Amino acid sequence: MAKYSTGGGSGDTGGSCELCGATDSSLETVNIAGAQLQVCATCAKHRDDAKGQTSSGSGDNDGGDNVSRKKRAAQNAAKLHDAQQTDASHWEDGADYDDDQLPYLVTDYGRLLTEARQDAGLQREELAADLGLDEADILAVEQGRATQAGIGGSVITALEDRLDIELADT
Repeated sequence: MAKYSTGGGSGDTGGSCELCGATDSSLETVNIAGAQLQVCATCAKHRDDAKGQTSSGSGDNDGGDNVSRKKRAAQNAAKLHDAQQTDASHWEDGADYDDDQLPYLVTDYGRLLTEARQDAGLQREELAADLGLDEADILAVEQGRATQAGIGGSVITALEDRLDIELADT
């Protein structure tokens, strides 16, 4: 049979490995990439089952190790999720996002803020210093990415009050 065969022929490989073509008297039938092939010992390491045992030929061989591997992966993911839910060390000190939720914002809120700031004759850094905010937060709002930047509702309120505009959708 030809190299890289799927074994659909007569079953006679002529004594050669169906993957590499090496002639070997000790070929074994294994499941590789979903196909049952007769391969040499060197190519047998590429078999589908995790333990390196030959396939039974039933077609139902998931390799029980594959199931336990999936189970362990799910358990590890659950542990990681649980740890993230209870560990707030990755948040900034003093941040309490439940108390400072970002309100729904009007369409084009970034453009409105930019125009209002420019009409007031203020640079971003001046407005930030005046309100005690980070310039990066103001830039994020002006660029329309308040949600992605984690801007709190207090920032929006301060900008609205200072520039006499409405950014929050009421």
